[in-house]
Amino acid sequence: MTPTTDTDVIICGTGAAGLTLALDLARRNIAFLLIDKAAQPFIGSRGKGIQPRSQEVFEDLGVIDRIVASGGEYPVQRVYTDAGPVDEAVVELSEATPAEPYQIPLLVPQFLTERRLRERLAELGHAPHYGHELVGFEQDTDGVSARIAGPDGERTVRAAYLIGADGGSSFVRKALGIGFPGKTLGVRAIVADVLAEGVSWDVWHRWGEDTASQVSLCPLYGTDLFQLQAPVPFDVDLDLSAEGLTAFLRERTGRDDVVIRAVNWASAFQMNARLADTYRRGRVFLTGDAAHCHPPTGGQGLNTSVQDAYNLGWKLAAVLGGAPESLLETYESERRPIAEAVLGLSEKLLEAAKRRDTRRGREVSQLDLGYVDSPLSLPGSRRDDQGVLAGDRAPDAPVTGAGGLPTRLFTLFQGPHWTLLGHDVDDTSGPTPRPGLHIHTIGARGDLLDTGGWVQSAYGLTAEQWVLVRPDGYVAAVVDTAELAAVEAYLDTVGVRPLAVATPPAPEPHMSESSTATPRTRREHRQVRTAAEKRFATAQRELQDLSRQFQRDLRTVRRQGETKAIVARSNLAELAVQGITRLAAGLRTDRSDR
Repeated sequence: MTPTTDTDVIICGTGAAGLTLALDLARRNIAFLLIDKAAQPFIGSRGKGIQPRSQEVFEDLGVIDRIVASGGEYPVQRVYTDAGPVDEAVVELSEATPAEPYQIPLLVPQFLTERRLRERLAELGHAPHYGHELVGFEQDTDGVSARIAGPDGERTVRAAYLIGADGGSSFVRKALGIGFPGKTLGVRAIVADVLAEGVSWDVWHRWGEDTASQVSLCPLYGTDLFQLQAPVPFDVDLDLSAEGLTAFLRERTGRDDVVIRAVNWASAFQMNARLADTYRRGRVFLTGDAAHCHPPTGGQGLNTSVQDAYNLGWKLAAVLGGAPESLLETYESERRPIAEAVLGLSEKLLEAAKRRDTRRGREVSQLDLGYVDSPLSLPGSRRDDQGVLAGDRAPDAPVTGAGGLPTRLFTLFQGPHWTLLGHDVDDTSGPTPRPGLHIHTIGARGDLLDTGGWVQSAYGLTAEQWVLVRPDGYVAAVVDTAELAAVEAYLDTVGVRPLAVATPPAPEPHMSESSTATPRTRREHRQVRTAAEKRFATAQRELQDLSRQFQRDLRTVRRQGETKAIVARSNLAELAVQGITRLAAGLRTDRSDR
């Protein structure tokens, strides 16, 4: 970073929320700066549960296979009782369906999840800046000026938006003066990643009947470690060394054959349930744990954070691309009620865990959460119970291309675009094509075939109906063909507009000085030539202005280095094309007028 640099978005924090947001912006070619005051990436397993809805998000971002390979399904829980060990399932297993291809939560240590996100980010040409701390910021109507302290001193970075993804103790939230009401849940706990001997690797070991005696060792797939968890009293000093944790296990389990050989990471914390009063102040937003803080029960915190970022990313990109600023208001109106509901679920699961009931059902999957009451759910869209509604999660379904190759709706949704699906529609009834919108029609006259009936089963569409799917995989509208004008108007409001196509002027008849044209015609012809010469001169001036812009952007490339070079060079090329096009248009006009 140079002493003063410019970017579109500054992301403060490199946890799951910050990395997810960075990935989404990267694939949309939005310039950003990703910073963290920590000297290196987080190394703990803390948020180890990846719920089905987050798995769908990670598929869209291109990392799901790597994340699946980094972990596994939750193991059977072995509960040690006075009558002997009892094995029981932690989660209710459900078979994947065409509409819901991910049904089972994954157990992946948080540090591995974040590592996979960083790897994908590197493939897109970006990297986090560790050891860079946000120490202050000011905002005005045009942007945010952030002061960032790093190994080479303090820098000022100017951005359109600042995102606080900096955790429960968020500097950004505190600097904005945003309240963080909630409660301390009366539970202090330890969590540690340990190398343990004396227990088998294939089950999640649990001891104790109540909070005074509970302790567990959960295998961390993708590593040779176990995650040790236990509630502990508030008034005791803790020894989180290998020797101290071995003694702690001996005290709680009565076994001296379970030995901790090494501690990779350990933490003691008080459980809280808190929700920020607001997610936004001007051009500064909160996301992830900076906006909400959960107890670890149910694996909801990291997943809610990922989906916060996934909701915010496409909206930031749209507004930076020309969509109305009001679109960003829907971030809080959609995500804050979700966090509030999830906090209630986490507290309920915590109370169950105190009773040693750790079973998890569908409610933790987050597949049923949606935005039916959102202002982005098109008014007048279907409100019956015969299929998907505006605001629902858009289901997956296998389909066959007209060429005979199989694919899935999720494959068609993947990427930063909107998707419009028409069911059994006339091929001339579709809306105006536009950048950022992929249009597919399903049926005998379409480019897709619902050979198994899975689209019909999941969506409940009738003939001449259309469903509009947002970039984050939620339904925006379900309308009949006669109502497509409302969809087109809606797309205009979110920045998805048709290309402006200029109509070339009709060429004037060729005239020569010896022509037999009347004096009045010659006079008109001279007027046309004069106007053409003025247009050509204007085009020349515009090209000169573009050239100066070219030079400014070239200096930006040299100053900011290779991280932003690709985006900047793309901008330079576009400017050059604009200039050549305008110059050519002026030449053609001049020749035709002569």
